[in-house]
Amino acid sequence: MAKVRIKLNSTDINMLNNICESIREIAKKSGITIVGPVPLPTKKLKITTRKSPCGSGTATFDNYEMRIHKRLIDLPANEKILHHIVRMQIPKSVNVKIEMKD
Repeated sequence: MAKVRIKLNSTDINMLNNICESIREIAKKSGITIVGPVPLPTKKLKITTRKSPCGSGTATFDNYEMRIHKRLIDLPANEKILHHIVRMQIPKSVNVKIEMKD
């Protein structure tokens, strides 16, 4: 039986969890069992810069970090469910990738 794999990633964890919960609710209403959302490792992007505007003269540094959170959802390939998922309102900060698996 064919499966659909939905990969979600975002820098905002609350929006990501809300989208995962709404996908879970759509699947629950239709009576389909899903696997997930499975949390994947969070990617941390770190940048260290000097505090002074010219780049020299002081030995103090600022550390910036951006976290990219990821989730994975597997569900059976059902045209009706996929139609509801594709038509959902998804914020621009959440990236969604849908793949068909055998």
